[in-house]
Amino acid sequence: MHEIGGDLLDDFGTTQTREAPRARIVAGWQRLRLPRLVLPQPRRGKRARKPDRHARTQVAFLRFGYYDIAFKYFVEQVLDAVYLPLPEPTKRTVELGSRNSSDSVCAPFKHILGDYIEALELGADVLVQFAGPCRLGYYGELQESILRDMGYDFKMLNFATVTGKPLTKYIEVCKKQVNPNLSVPHGVRGMLAMFSLIEHLDEANEFYLANAGFEAERGSFDRTLAAYHADLRISVSERDISEAHKRGMEALRALPTRKPAAPLRVGVVGEFFTAMEPHSNLGLERKLLDMGVEVHRMLTLTSHQLRHNEKNLRAGVSDYVRYNMGPTSSMTIAATLKYAQEGFDGVIHAKSSGCTPEVDCMPVLQRISRDTGMPVLYLSYDSQTSDTGLDTRLEAFYDMLAMKKEKTK
Repeated sequence: MHEIGGDLLDDFGTTQTREAPRARIVAGWQRLRLPRLVLPQPRRGKRARKPDRHARTQVAFLRFGYYDIAFKYFVEQVLDAVYLPLPEPTKRTVELGSRNSSDSVCAPFKHILGDYIEALELGADVLVQFAGPCRLGYYGELQESILRDMGYDFKMLNFATVTGKPLTKYIEVCKKQVNPNLSVPHGVRGMLAMFSLIEHLDEANEFYLANAGFEAERGSFDRTLAAYHADLRISVSERDISEAHKRGMEALRALPTRKPAAPLRVGVVGEFFTAMEPHSNLGLERKLLDMGVEVHRMLTLTSHQLRHNEKNLRAGVSDYVRYNMGPTSSMTIAATLKYAQEGFDGVIHAKSSGCTPEVDCMPVLQRISRDTGMPVLYLSYDSQTSDTGLDTRLEAFYDMLAMKKEKTK
């Protein structure tokens, strides 16, 4: 998406686009053959109302952390459609996805398929697939096929079909699948505003992870972050987004904390979906915050999609790898090395079971751990992973880090 952003600026700066005239839609009633009743034909003059077709088009995304705020903005301000929010997932969600998936696919596939099934049950007309710089990016067509075999009627807005192309191509796909009257310049402006929204969300979350574990009043950070998110959800312009972000960051920074001079610091690295989606990793970051840990995660949509620089990442880890091993591999290794060099107490590597690129990263992380003395905990998730097992491993890891830190004082 970084490359897309670059293409966009070049393409949008040099290409003059004119909004296509909106197709005239004439409202009309069909005669209904009912006993003793004939509905009148509406007037075709200026008073005849045009049906708002797109107001009835409900668009749903997969569940992906706090990025639902950006998804909502995209649907409402770019597509001019209705955003269909999904409720909190339940055990049934992953069961639905697992039941209708092959055992060989990764856990994120099952989570996303479960999201889509529940979205269609709620009345979604359009599903959006964008997830994954890995094979997950190819799963949209397979998920669409599974859902159609299950009897669902819908449209799939699959951005994998235009990956790497200028942003105007993304808007053209949106016009085809959702809103034929969408203006390309309007859509591009809306997408740029959405990118700004994503950057602000990631900045606020970074501050939250670093400080929420030391709040003076229990729940104050969660309440303030929720209020910040609620403020952003009603934003309809880039100015609204900027002002809401400013208010939210001021409120977060004003919260009192009881942070020690040298807290335990843990970095989270790993696979694109599992490391970022809390329901997929069973609330990993929240569990660490409850233990009183300063948490950092370099991997975000901002760092890996909007501002990703693979060449620079590989240059920074050239002592350990020569080639790009896959989607998030370079960032996983670069983040781990950075945390080690900055004196972090430990790193947690989170991935879905069988994720080949992240499996390839593990020997490299083990070497970094040996060279620097920084412990690394490896967590592999599937649809059967339990909270109890995760809690036990995290508690043991925390105790080890705390004892190690105490000895080095």
